[in-house]
Amino acid sequence: MSVSLTPDQKRFVEIKLQSGKYRSTEEVLEIALRLLDEYDRSKAEWVEDVRAKIDAAIEASNRTDPVDSETFVNGILERFRQTN
Repeated sequence: MSVSLTPDQKRFVEIKLQSGKYRSTEEVLEIALRLLDEYDRSKAEWVEDVRAKIDAAIEASNRTDPVDSETFVNGILERFRQTN
C-alpha cells in the first residue's frame, strides 16, 4: 500500500523523527494508527456506557411516579445545598 502525506503531515513526521524518539517513518505511522484504533475503541466503549446509563435511567423512571418540574428542580437544589 502506498500512502501520500500532505506537506503538514510530512513536517509532523519529520519533527518526530528529529526528536530522536522514533527510528523511522513507519514507526511513527504505526504508533499513530495504533492510537487511532485505541481512540475508536474508547469512543465505542463510551457510547455503549452512555447507552447503558440511559437505558437504566429509563427503566428507573418506569418504576417511579412522575414528578413535576418544580419539585424536581427543588430536589436538585436541596442536594446541592447539602453538599456545600
